[in-house]
Amino acid sequence: MTLSATTPHAFSVFLQGMTLGLGLIVAIGSQNAFVLRQGLRREHVGKIVLFCALADAVLIAAGVLGMASALGQRPVLAAVLALGGAAFLAVYGWQALRRARRPQQLRAAAGGHALGAGAVLAQAAAFTLLNPHVYLDTVLLVGSIGAQQPGALRGSFIAGASAASLLWFAALGCGARWLAPWFARPRAWQVLDGLIGVTMFVLSALLLRHALGG
Repeated sequence: MTLSATTPHAFSVFLQGMTLGLGLIVAIGSQNAFVLRQGLRREHVGKIVLFCALADAVLIAAGVLGMASALGQRPVLAAVLALGGAAFLAVYGWQALRRARRPQQLRAAAGGHALGAGAVLAQAAAFTLLNPHVYLDTVLLVGSIGAQQPGALRGSFIAGASAASLLWFAALGCGARWLAPWFARPRAWQVLDGLIGVTMFVLSALLLRHALGG
């Protein structure tokens, strides 16, 4: 297969991974509030952004490659996980649309004592690695979806999903002073959750078609 034939497919898979990553990570939660808080305080922002993004990238890669290895000789299990992933994305999209009807706010106080880099990274590790939803999202869900891709395109999917984390955390940390008022407006989250809901339904439909061999 020539480069001209594979490049559009690789870019499409990259975008699919990025869209899925953004849809899962953009939410009101403790990790995002922590990154926003540190961005407002201008404390160790680069280290926090890099840690959170790298942690996601490692978990995503482990999920995709591990799932690909586990499912390589089990097409029935691969189809079952694809159907399960499609159902999960549909439910996630429905929940996002429900949240859009009752929008919330993301606030982060900028006060408190300054912390050293070690203490801040320890907090970032706790918010990232002690949250069971992180493993559900990155290792199981993203991993099972990424494992459905052809072997040559899994790297593009991992890159796209990992880029979503990097872009989101960088925007949240480095743009905290500009983004904080926006995140404090329920209407902004209402629009964002609406877009996430629609996106998750589209990805669910694509995964369902793949699971059914369409």
